[in-house]
Amino acid sequence: MKNIKQFLFLLAIVSTVLSCKEDVKEPLGKPDLKVTINDEIKHLFGDSLQFMAETSDEGVSLSTLKVQLFFDEEKVSEEVIRTKEYGTYEGKIYIPFLENIPDGTAKLKFVLQNISLTKKEKTVGLPLERPDFPYLNLIIDNESYTMQKVGDFEYEITDEFPLKIGAYIETPAFGENQSKINFGWTDNKVAIEGAEPIPFSNVTAGNYTIKFNTQNFSASPFLIGYSVNGQSLDRVNDDFYEKDIELKKDEEIEIEGIEDIEEWWIDPDYFLKKDEEGYAFNAMNGKYRLNFDFDKRYLSAEVMSGNHLAELNNDGTGAVWIIGEGVGKPSLSNEVGWDTDKAFCMAPVTEKVYRLTVVADQQINVEDINFKFFHQKGWGGEFTNSELDTDSEIVYIGDGDNDRDPGNLGLYEGKSFEAGATYEFILDLTEGRENGKLKINKIK
Repeated sequence: MKNIKQFLFLLAIVSTVLSCKEDVKEPLGKPDLKVTINDEIKHLFGDSLQFMAETSDEGVSLSTLKVQLFFDEEKVSEEVIRTKEYGTYEGKIYIPFLENIPDGTAKLKFVLQNISLTKKEKTVGLPLERPDFPYLNLIIDNESYTMQKVGDFEYEITDEFPLKIGAYIETPAFGENQSKINFGWTDNKVAIEGAEPIPFSNVTAGNYTIKFNTQNFSASPFLIGYSVNGQSLDRVNDDFYEKDIELKKDEEIEIEGIEDIEEWWIDPDYFLKKDEEGYAFNAMNGKYRLNFDFDKRYLSAEVMSGNHLAELNNDGTGAVWIIGEGVGKPSLSNEVGWDTDKAFCMAPVTEKVYRLTVVADQQINVEDINFKFFHQKGWGGEFTNSELDTDSEIVYIGDGDNDRDPGNLGLYEGKSFEAGATYEFILDLTEGRENGKLKINKIK
């Protein structure tokens, strides 16, 4: 009986395996493919290649024709055509214009597949050349300047330009399809179809030369010409530059290259006007990020800890940030509000003591404020009424039941700041972060 059961069990397994084999379908059909491309013309980087493919099969419907372009073994372009019927299909595939790719033979692969997943592949070599433009167009504010060819892939123009300009570069139409290539600025480098203008700059405005290389995408000049204490500023975007720098109390600040700096609003909490020649640093020794906002013509500073913006430590050292309503720099038109990206940093006067200086009706609202102190530039730790006290007769600290959230500052009913007067907010954390003392002084 035992042997019979074992035999029946083995028979069941064999039957199952045979059944599974019957369910597996072998690929059907035999796709056939004939490819035609024009070998009598130059195929250029940045242009599109036209092709024609004759397709057929042995009674099985076709599915897709994939056309793939490879530089070495890297696929750089692909087109997919739905092949509903046997016949001839025409199309184009883009040949990328990439930096530092020499002339040579690329690989063009055609893959025809039917609905049974049977494939036919055909690969051809495609000789490619980098186009040799007779000139380039430099586009500045919709005005076009001609960049002359001065060498292999080298173009330049010399003219009267401002200290800094934003420009795009455009090629003339070329190739079988009369294509054009546009260069702009993306991720701090020149790029095809770059989202922003290329930020050319020179040490001074006037007659200088702009250059561009279509082989390696190198461009010049990027001299910026902006510096603080001899250190070049770092570009964030066209309107914003910054510099992380070590500074000392009363150290002279030399700003060079910003022609209208005298018209800027320079944050008095960090910079004290020294004389007609410059400024002195007005906060304690340390590392700071200086922010140069060319749009608002505004110079501000933020406390650093290593290579990052500082946060407030438990013992009261570090940095204090202001977020909220009724306060803004360089003016109330740039109110901080509850946008944490706009939070500004109180100046450390001495260790654990922080200062905010404002002029009523210019940087602080005369009759209504609703801002508070934070431990970082962003949401997270913040001061509440249990950690903060003041003896001010104008400003009170919210507790949640007095028309302000806990820690938010407000003005007593019937009280206001004097328009045009300068006020100093001093936050004293010498007894630690949980025992803050706020003083508000009218200093002029």
